[in-house]
Amino acid sequence: MEPPARDITVCICTHNRPRYVRDCLKGLQRQTEPADGFAVLVVDSGSTGAERHELAELVAAYPGARLIRLERSGVSLARNAGAWAARTPWIAYLDDDAIPAPDWIACIRAALRDSPRPALIGGRILPLWEAPLPSWWPRSLRGVLSIIEAEGRGEYRTRAVPSGLEPYAANMVVHVLSLLAIGGFGADLGRHGGALLSDEEVQVAWKLQDAGHSARYDGRITVHHQIQAGRLTPEWLMRRQFWQGASTVVTLRMLGRAGAVWRALPRRLLVMSLCAPAALLSASSTRCIGARWRFAYALGFVRAACGWRPAPAAARLGAASAAAPPSALLHAEARYSPASPSLQRDDAALSGRA
Repeated sequence: MEPPARDITVCICTHNRPRYVRDCLKGLQRQTEPADGFAVLVVDSGSTGAERHELAELVAAYPGARLIRLERSGVSLARNAGAWAARTPWIAYLDDDAIPAPDWIACIRAALRDSPRPALIGGRILPLWEAPLPSWWPRSLRGVLSIIEAEGRGEYRTRAVPSGLEPYAANMVVHVLSLLAIGGFGADLGRHGGALLSDEEVQVAWKLQDAGHSARYDGRITVHHQIQAGRLTPEWLMRRQFWQGASTVVTLRMLGRAGAVWRALPRRLLVMSLCAPAALLSASSTRCIGARWRFAYALGFVRAACGWRPAPAAARLGAASAAAPPSALLHAEARYSPASPSLQRDDAALSGRA
């Protein structure tokens, strides 16, 4: 019997974490939808040493999975490579530490039947704790751990979803040609080694909306995110907030909203001056957490606003660089017109059996 045409490529981007990839692949094996109805692609973002070889063996043992190896790290680079390599109309991104619910693929397909068909769908991300969340952790900052607990569904940046809700690529589905038409994930955003630049998925979602496409949240599409114990420390939280402040500036400028950066700058300077004494505490201290994370965010924002370039700094940490896409897929992109929000055009160029 002829196998069914695949409509979704599941893309797992990873760096030196084969253990998490193994759990993610096990989650895909438990899907209620037939395994031959979706493709699996693992992008190795510059893994080194034994982890590199362990990952290759792991992917080779998974039926039908493909492995792409990038010599340099960088999550935006890896996600773009996955999009260029996809042979299906849709790509479903998973972080390597995310475990999809058994009905994950089924719920994605249900969401894709919505009208108008969305170009991007963000899903629910529930925590799977490796250690208990510390009591000092600010409740308002659960989201920095890539947690989204909202139910329901609706268009982003509307009253249909909670205020401030944004997609995370730990659980996100994108129409491949629409993604390529806006240039993919910005190279100036995304994690590079120890640099915690973020918001690359937010930039993609808002660009798609600004181009006339629908970008929606759907709480039916659920993954369980393994929260590493090493992130539940004051040191990690301060680093995360510093890079988030810088990421906000980069994102606003990439979206053509540089004026918003300058309007926010006086407030960030005021926050820095008010919270500076708390920043003198030991990095491992849990005292004055509220003042310290606000100082860290404001510091990252002010530095980026005043000329410091976070992307080159992140690149030095992660040794990230861009990769040229395959010429065949360049040809497919050339036939797509970003001026039209229709998602039917040229899907045939990517459809088939991945």
